[in-house]
Amino acid sequence: MKSSITGFLKQRTFCVLAVSLLPLILLGACTGKATDSKPAASAATDAEKFVADAEKRYLDVAIKESQATWVQENFITQDTEAIAAAAKEETIKTIKELAEQARQFDGQKLSPDVARKLKLLKLALTLPAPGNPDERKELTQLSVKMEGLYGAGKYCPDGPQGKCLSLGDLEKILASSRNPEELKRAWLGWHQVSRSYRKDYARFVSLVNKGAKEMGFKDNGAMWRSNYDMEPDAFAAEMERLWLQVKPLYDSLHTYVRGRLRQKYGDAVPASGPIPAHLLGNMWSQTWGNVYDLVKPPVGDAGYDLTKILQSRKTDAHQMVKYGEGFFTSLGFDPLPQTFWERSLFLKPADREVVCHASAWDIDSQKDVRIKMCININEEDFTTIHHELGHNFYQMAYAPQSPLYQNSANDGFHEAIGDTIALSVTPEYLKQLGFISKVPDEKADLGLLMRLALDKVAFLPFGYLVDQWRWKVFSGEVAAADYNKAWWDLREKYQGVSAPEPRSESDFDAGAKYHVAANVPYARYFLAAILQFQFHRALCREAGYKGTLNRCSIYGNKQVGEKLKTMLAMGQSKPWPEALKAMTGEDKMDATAIIDYFAPLKKWLDEQNAAMAGK
Repeated sequence: MKSSITGFLKQRTFCVLAVSLLPLILLGACTGKATDSKPAASAATDAEKFVADAEKRYLDVAIKESQATWVQENFITQDTEAIAAAAKEETIKTIKELAEQARQFDGQKLSPDVARKLKLLKLALTLPAPGNPDERKELTQLSVKMEGLYGAGKYCPDGPQGKCLSLGDLEKILASSRNPEELKRAWLGWHQVSRSYRKDYARFVSLVNKGAKEMGFKDNGAMWRSNYDMEPDAFAAEMERLWLQVKPLYDSLHTYVRGRLRQKYGDAVPASGPIPAHLLGNMWSQTWGNVYDLVKPPVGDAGYDLTKILQSRKTDAHQMVKYGEGFFTSLGFDPLPQTFWERSLFLKPADREVVCHASAWDIDSQKDVRIKMCININEEDFTTIHHELGHNFYQMAYAPQSPLYQNSANDGFHEAIGDTIALSVTPEYLKQLGFISKVPDEKADLGLLMRLALDKVAFLPFGYLVDQWRWKVFSGEVAAADYNKAWWDLREKYQGVSAPEPRSESDFDAGAKYHVAANVPYARYFLAAILQFQFHRALCREAGYKGTLNRCSIYGNKQVGEKLKTMLAMGQSKPWPEALKAMTGEDKMDATAIIDYFAPLKKWLDEQNAAMAGK
């Protein structure tokens, strides 16, 4: 996804997993000292006035950048890119000024509301620029340059004068080819693109760390980890705790998939240890759904093809979105505003280039919400639309909050809500829509669970390690000379994935991921992958559902809708444990829900793995 504030201001635009950008701006540790000792009443009054003015300025730059970025992504030209870059620089400048000014109230006795807003303001940037104007300009230029090089990246196997392949072209090869040499060429072809900005990234790290230190943080990684209503080290420990909860499920899936891929590719896949990255159907091995045909269970087919159903009904893009809206109105939400239908982009224009990555937008912090995607009439986009609208309905729910509270409880919540809704796109839901005449027997669940696990479970370690790598880079634990070694150490440790061939420090394989090149925090995606199942389990319990968790859909349940609306309306006004408790009754993130959801598949995987080990 591309943020309307393009990753600098942590709010506003959301999208599907592979491309989203919104980091959290929650309470965190900032170490500045009070600069005076004014009487408490005077300091409190000054702080209130400052916050009121800051929120107005904050909202003004946010809206301007949202508008500029929307135009740039819908009309890609040098001119619109220049306009968006200028808006971006103004945002950085304004928010940094406000964040620095907020530190004057450190140590003063303030109301909880004002104190929270001041801390949110101090954490409002993912890109804390140095105060020096030249360095701030350099950082902005580096950021735009790396994102631009990534976006324009191509692999030209026959040289620049021959046919060149974009990332999209290469991803199609990774998804569909079963020729290991062709897969390796495509993988290597894209991963050579990021070499061009390896030195830029090292300079970028130096500048962004300087900015974070000026803001009172140890480094930029510590600043990011301060966003979660806990100390930075405590948050890192919480991530590890959640990972250890889900690791046995991931290990079972990894072992099974490795065995089935070995049946296909022979000794190219080892009997134990990591799987070569180019054989998993995705450029970053973050989801494995494209190899479903190689690993699918011999039994458990769903018995229907949603893509074929949608196409046979001659469903168009507008109707696809209407189905998504209908899910939310069935829960008691108000319909989307008319401006949504007038201003959203549903189809790729024939006359211009646009960014087709699915994304959800909040342009004015009120009612001007939109989605932007080039909709295809298939199952994937049907589900994606439900996800994106989850962002839009969240945005509308917290719109009455003051500007600094117009965000999700933590950055994982926004992604998780969209995914929670998508988990209710079940056979029962499709039957209620009239797409299928009967719900398949539970024996058909195995195939559906495998498809989902190749997306959700396979993603977990990648979602965890991307920011681990950056935290180590920002802290200096990993020096620029070891960028690639550290990246692959983490890939092998957590994902059990290896490079197709030996890599060197002339490579910059972390930078082959958009979120690294564009400085988009990634922990939110890991958290969302955990939270969506916790939310789903809680809402199904609220509905009184008693069956297997993977069969539950909350469609049409207004009691559940009220529970959901209450949490969404809180926005960021309270620490995330309070928002979590409001919806789930629990104040800790808990990965046991994902274990519960995939329990039937885990049992089957363990049986298959035991059988393969016995051969």
